[in-house]
Parts: sequence; structure tokens; C-alpha cells
Amino acid sequence: MSRMRFGIFLPPHHVPVGQNPTWSLERDVQLIQMLDKMGFDEAWIGEHHSCGVELVGDPLLFIAHVAQVTRNIKLGSGVLSLPYHNPYMVADRLILLDHLTRGRVMLGVGPGALATDALSLGLDPADARKALETDVDVLMHLLRSDEPITIDTGRYKLDEARLQMDAYSWPHPEIATAAIVSPSGPRLVGKHGMGMISIGATMSQDGFDALGMHWNVVEERAREFGQNVDRSGWRLVGPMHIADTKDQAIKDVSHGIDAWFDYLQHTAAAPQLGVLGETTKERIDFVIESGMGIIGTVDDAVQQIERLEEQSNGGFGAYLMFAHNWAPWEETQHHYHLFANHVIPKFKRTDRRLLANEAWTRSVREPLAARQWDAINAFTAQHAEEQKAKGEQGSMS
Repeated sequence: MSRMRFGIFLPPHHVPVGQNPTWSLERDVQLIQMLDKMGFDEAWIGEHHSCGVELVGDPLLFIAHVAQVTRNIKLGSGVLSLPYHNPYMVADRLILLDHLTRGRVMLGVGPGALATDALSLGLDPADARKALETDVDVLMHLLRSDEPITIDTGRYKLDEARLQMDAYSWPHPEIATAAIVSPSGPRLVGKHGMGMISIGATMSQDGFDALGMHWNVVEERAREFGQNVDRSGWRLVGPMHIADTKDQAIKDVSHGIDAWFDYLQHTAAAPQLGVLGETTKERIDFVIESGMGIIGTVDDAVQQIERLEEQSNGGFGAYLMFAHNWAPWEETQHHYHLFANHVIPKFKRTDRRLLANEAWTRSVREPLAARQWDAINAFTAQHAEEQKAKGEQGSMS
């Protein structure tokens, strides 16, 4: 498997409610620009329509904008709620965006995280997972087959539909689906040979315990449908905030962790992302002690990723930080700087030769320095002898 990749999963959360939405969205853009400059690999942006907190209603439109102000980072919908859309229109827009970004777009799909979104659209949230399976079948047929498709789901109707344009990426941009605790996501991944985003990898003990099982389900379904699956397409998501010291990290997150917890506990109807605690201290302790996330140092971040590698029972392709606003903006930027400068090189092994060279240099430093001094002293003595000889020769003349 190739080197581990790193990025963010950006819902995005803007709590407490009431902040300037224009500046909130601009800060999201600036964050991805910063990560692009720091060498992060991916950024996934969510789709939400209610609650007043997660403000991106169209991740593909957001990606089209951000692609123009970044250079290398890949951009994905994390995730687009496919049952809210006609898959034909999603596939068509994806192909267009694939060309416009020269292959930097990815499509993450899911059933929809907020029940209030579904209700606003007149849909029953309980039907979302079944609808997603049908819609992914349609989407993948459109992307992979030249044969037209006719279908009437009751939510949309297609009549001899086929895409008019091939993708820029071959055979099409990467498609991934969300997985939390249930095996529904992994089953889709195996059926279609897709990527997988384990959003609940650390958000609950059930999610952490299910990691190894999830990939087993993927491989079993892939064999059943004759698909090829690769762990490099598996992404694990978890929240983190790191600082120079653990005490500083705790002080940083005291700024905004209460509003974030309050949103998940009392507004967002997402029980699979359950968090516990009523006071700031209880909430910080819950994050640290449950293993849900990291509030600490570079070493803590490294240990968390190593822990996930072990639990995955074979490795995964990318670690995505669940982006949040626990800390003030300046401290959040420092968190990403520390992660880029000290965590990523440990797993990409881009510090390997640097460290080996330093160790080798230190091992030969003393004898090499002694040899250099011997050479300097010998040269100095020789020079002195030559000068003395010249002086004597001059006096004789």
C-alpha cells in the first residue's frame, strides 16, 4: 500500500449559531488554502440544509470555488446526500467538475446525516439507507456503462439516460461512501469497488470496535460481486487538537468545545455521533478518556494514528481530521502547522533520510573534527615554515 495520506473532513461546523456566515465560509476556504500550502492531500466538505450550523448546501459548488484558489490538494464531497438528488444530475456535474479541476475532485456519498434535512425535503429519514443503495447502483451504472438506464424510484425517473461526456479521470473520479457503525456502508463499498470514509472511526466505542469488521465485510462483498477493493481507498476520520503542551491544548479547546458538544447533543439528530458531558471539563475528559479524539501533543496524535492502524487489522489509506472550531482561529492554525510539520513526516517517512543523515553525521563528528584539526594544524605549520624560509632567503639576498 502507498504512503498514508492526510486531510480533513469538514462538515463544516460553525458554532455557536449567529456568527457572520460570509466570514465563516471564507474561513473554511482559507483553511483549505492553508492545508494545500502545507502539503495535506485531501479535504472533504459536507452537505447540510438545516440547523444553522453546517453551512455548505452544495459541496460541489464549494469545491468549484476552492479549486480555483488551491493548487494540489484533492477536494471531495464529504458527503453528498445522494437520496436528496437525481443521480443523473450528480454524475453529470461530477464529470464537468472533474474536467474543470483536472482530476482533483472526488465524490463522497451518504444517506444524509441530519434527519431535519430529509424532513424539509418531504423524505422519511428511515428510508434513507435503502434509497442510497438504489441511487448508488444508478450512479455507478451511469459512470461505468455506455448502456442507457431506465428507472422510476418514485423520487425521480430516468428514461434511456446516459452521460454525454467521458470523465477527465480514468475511468471516473474516485467515489467513496460514508460508514459509521452499521455494515450498510461497507456492503456498498464491496458491491461497487468504491472507497470508504469511516466517519465514526473514533466517535464511539462501537465505531472503533467495528473497524476490522468493516473491511472484512468490504472484502466479502467484493468477492461476491467480482470487484477489486484496495485499503488505500479507506479513510478514517477523527477529531484532534494539538498544541506545544497538553495543558495548552486543553486551554485552547476550552474556547469552543462546549458549543460543539451542545450542537451534537441537543440540535443535530445524529445518535451515531453521540458525545457525553455537561461541563467543559467533563467534555474534554470524555474526548481524551474515551479515545474519541486527541487533545494533547504531537506524540499523542502519532499514538492515536498508530492505534487506528492496529485496530484496522491491515492498515488504511488516509487519516482525516474531523475539522471543528474547538480552539480560536490562531490556535487552530498552529494545530495544523504542528500536524503538518511533525506528524505527517512520521507516517509518510519523509523524515527518514534526514534523521539517518543526522545520526550518521553525529557518529563521525568527533573523529572527523579531529582529522580536520590535524589537517588545519599541519597546513598552518607548513605555511609557517614556508614563510620562515622566505624570510631567511630574503635576508641572505
